[in-house]
Amino acid sequence: MAEGLKQYKGRLSASQITSGINAAIKNSRRLCEDAKLLFDSSRYPSALALAILSIEESGKAAILRSLSIAEDGKEIKEGWKRYRSHRDKNTHWIAVDMILEGARSLEDLSKIADPSSDHPKILDQLKQVALYTDCLDSAHWSFPEEVVDKDLAAGILRAADIFSRKQDCAEEHISLWMKHMLPVKNQSQSIQNQALLNWFNEMKDKGYMVEGDIPFGNFLGVHS
Repeated sequence: MAEGLKQYKGRLSASQITSGINAAIKNSRRLCEDAKLLFDSSRYPSALALAILSIEESGKAAILRSLSIAEDGKEIKEGWKRYRSHRDKNTHWIAVDMILEGARSLEDLSKIADPSSDHPKILDQLKQVALYTDCLDSAHWSFPEEVVDKDLAAGILRAADIFSRKQDCAEEHISLWMKHMLPVKNQSQSIQNQALLNWFNEMKDKGYMVEGDIPFGNFLGVHS
């Protein structure tokens, strides 16, 4: 322990990725449940901070799936960098609000992956002001209980609750992802969307997924 914990940065098998996703899902749920306990005790800044940590944990699943189709050392290195970046793990947090505001397609949700969008930075800043005092603007001291109110904490906690309710991952989920997505990873978005629909359909046929209110093909803008 004197040398500290050494972070792994190498290639992962489908089995190892499955274990990582399930660990993240389980921990995301734990953090969300702890946030609810704090919220119910009116400890809104701490509840907000834990809810954001829960969102970050849930965001690891997509990054780990992307690592499953990494083909060289550069892609693996970039994948682990994203896995350990707070902002790369929280990009999905605005999806709930966007859906409530009417988003019904992948194109409607494009802001989530837009590198020029500032929403990952905003959530990271919220976490900081929820945990720490700071000197801001014209030497104004920020205090968590003055910054985070009940409504703000409730909104972020709602998103954390939704994202932490993911189903457990099976190794076949990752194998099917690799089967469909690896061959098209460098192709156009339309080709990747078709592959994503093919993956979903095979997952559905095997009983791993069900069709939602909006058919997945319609959501992707793929009609075949």
